[in-house]
Amino acid sequence: MSIPPPPGPHQPQGPYEPPRQPYPHNPYGPPSYQQGPQGPQHPQNPYGPPAYQPWAQGYSPYNQPAPVNGLAIASLVLGLLCCLPGVGLVLGLIALPQIRRRGERGTALAVTGSVLSGIGLALCVLMFATGGASDFWKGFKEGARGGASISLAKGECFDAPGGSLSGETYDVDKVPCSGAHDGEVFASFRLGGGGYPGDDWVTGAADKRCYGLQDAYAMDGWAVPGDVDVYYLTPTEDSWSTGDREVTCVFGNVTEGHDLTGSLRNDETVLDSYQVAYLKAAHILNAAMDTAPDARYVEDDLPGHKAWAGRVAAALSEQARTLRAQSWPGGARKPVGALAADLDKARAQWAKAAKAKDADGFYRYYDAGLKLLDPTQSVPARKALGLETTPPADGGGKGGGGGRDADGTGMQV
Repeated sequence: MSIPPPPGPHQPQGPYEPPRQPYPHNPYGPPSYQQGPQGPQHPQNPYGPPAYQPWAQGYSPYNQPAPVNGLAIASLVLGLLCCLPGVGLVLGLIALPQIRRRGERGTALAVTGSVLSGIGLALCVLMFATGGASDFWKGFKEGARGGASISLAKGECFDAPGGSLSGETYDVDKVPCSGAHDGEVFASFRLGGGGYPGDDWVTGAADKRCYGLQDAYAMDGWAVPGDVDVYYLTPTEDSWSTGDREVTCVFGNVTEGHDLTGSLRNDETVLDSYQVAYLKAAHILNAAMDTAPDARYVEDDLPGHKAWAGRVAAALSEQARTLRAQSWPGGARKPVGALAADLDKARAQWAKAAKAKDADGFYRYYDAGLKLLDPTQSVPARKALGLETTPPADGGGKGGGGGRDADGTGMQV
């Protein structure tokens, strides 16, 4: 019996298996290939399935997809945000040929961005053409101020929150002047720039300017009820930082719970030329009377009171001259002439008060001159001209002033 040779190092070899091919001469090199008619064949591998070539590109698990075009992304972002729509449209149009040329992704992004940007651009053109852009910017600024800039024009009436014209407010309701209302706007002005000057400064500026502007709107002070005073809406420190500088001057009722009814406006828009001429002459004296010194008693400031008497005397002279220079209608000539004569008499007394040597002498001429300015003496002329004939309750030439205090009457917005 023949004994078969021992099996190889890997598998046992049976007696019926064909002899195996030996390894190539170089045991450390690559396996040898047999050449066939179709080119290289798989290597001889008697121990398992044939070896395969490595993964080719396109099947590798580490293969990266084509990049997304950056201009397409930018176009979509600008289109969604509706900012710089023209730029977004241009970027989208540039991105499309780049995507085709470079084999990149992002066609849908570029098309969507271009469409949205085109719509945004069309809306911008329409807004500028119709003035909508300016309205939008105005609304934006008012919104930035937190509603602090209340838009009220001269002659408009409104209701304030809670019916109060003091404290802070962010909005008011406009209502017709023919019905009951809290306030009526008679003037507005802007304060200077720079940093916020403080509440006291803003209130003082509003108080001074608003009281000086009321005569231009309500020329006939006799027609202003005695319980009506001047109020104002001023900027707050917060609204000042956003550019709010507007002060709105308002007529309001000083009696709590009482409203205004009807408009207090009486100026060139509602008065005739004769009425306007008479009231302008009367304002010459009113302006001089308002320049009285701060000292309440003559003894505390005799020079100041004498200077004031001199200004009043000059105003009386100018008022009489203005009345005589005007051509009046037939029914008003006589009463206006009589009023001018009374003004001359009063002027003489005020001129003497301006030259008084002591307080007693000043009081003597002052009392005589003030008596000659009795408001009832102007009633005949006013009646002839169709003006209010009931003198104010305070005896002065103007209504109002009943509720004014040291701090003024104002509302911050």
